[in-house]
Amino acid sequence: MAYNIDPVNENAVNIKEYMNMLGQQARKAGREISRTESGKKNLALLEIAKIIESSHALLLAENLKDLDAGRKNGLDPALLDRLELTPAGIHAMVEGLKQVAALADPVGEISELSYRPSGIQVGQMRVPLGVIGIIYESRPNVTVDAAALCLKSGNACILRGGSEAIHSNQAIAVCISEGLIMAGLPVEAVQIVATADRAAVGELITLSEYVDVIVPRGGKSLIERISKEATIPVIKHLDGICHVYIDDKADIAKAVNIAVNAKTHRYGVCNAMETLLVAESIAATVLPLLAEQYREKGVELRGCLKICSLIPGCIRATDLDWDTEYLAPILSIRIVDGIDQALEHINQHSSGHTEAIVTEDYTLARRFLREVDSSSVMVNASTRFADGFEYGLGAEIGISTDKLHARGPVGLKGLTSLKYIVLGDGHIRQ
Repeated sequence: MAYNIDPVNENAVNIKEYMNMLGQQARKAGREISRTESGKKNLALLEIAKIIESSHALLLAENLKDLDAGRKNGLDPALLDRLELTPAGIHAMVEGLKQVAALADPVGEISELSYRPSGIQVGQMRVPLGVIGIIYESRPNVTVDAAALCLKSGNACILRGGSEAIHSNQAIAVCISEGLIMAGLPVEAVQIVATADRAAVGELITLSEYVDVIVPRGGKSLIERISKEATIPVIKHLDGICHVYIDDKADIAKAVNIAVNAKTHRYGVCNAMETLLVAESIAATVLPLLAEQYREKGVELRGCLKICSLIPGCIRATDLDWDTEYLAPILSIRIVDGIDQALEHINQHSSGHTEAIVTEDYTLARRFLREVDSSSVMVNASTRFADGFEYGLGAEIGISTDKLHARGPVGLKGLTSLKYIVLGDGHIRQ
């Protein structure tokens, strides 16, 4: 069923009707996708991958329209970075689709099956969540990642990208629809909201009759709004205030490489390091080495009083800096007495996303893993690895810092739930 919205004359009634229509179609398609066999879902993913690969010139051209508009509208450099599609980025989308197709299908998986004294067998089966609404900003690759994960996990989805990526997302939407048709699946299984009207978001997050879960991906203001106004469960994280702690028993070469990569590999991403903690006994050795590399890459350094005395040109950090997700070439640095003070700082200022320790002391590493309460905790590795693709999930629908249902990169299993199953043979309760 086609439903046209005049982009010049959108009104609340039309938006409400439009979003309800998407919800109805998603619920119907979701029932079909939930019972679709793995081979057919995999075929759809591989067909989408082929079409995206063959359409890369068109995707780059449509993305350029969004980039040009973004620059004219004064879009923040971090958002422009997220918005840009490159040949490498398109290749990564294609590989992500192939990886998801190659992953085991979690739907129908039975676990914990055991006999009870009554003679019945009790276990748990993985089932799709149903219909997932995903609201995101800038990154066009989210459209592909979300579609792939929702399809493979047996869910229908309604995707609402940001207006700044409208051309990119609509071009990707065509590729996805064609792939679904090639596989004989309903195109309504993946629906991309065709209007940039903000009212569509308000309608989507209250479509409790048709939508089972909302996943917001974007800036803090967007996620705060969704969390406050949604009448549907939300999987989210607000900030990515990630820390790296360089312990006094760290290998200096490893520490420098990790700390530079964690900050400078990409700035506008939630798993970039925002605060570096350094043990006092090695600060005079490691900080000049780091400062030189950060200076070459144009990173502004903000530090405690001790840091400022060691690094010329370092700006004195304020209390606000320790709680700021910069998403920019800015880094806060603090010298700590040791692991106890590092843990205290992290537990006070972390957003619960990702933290890392650099140390050769196995006992301290184990303690850091145990006592840091974040969705990803690392030893001798860059925080930039906190990513579904890097974790072998094929892709991710987002990072969750919540503690219920899903935590960390949300992949296929994070988009399913468990129900109890009981197997009997005429058993009755005595």
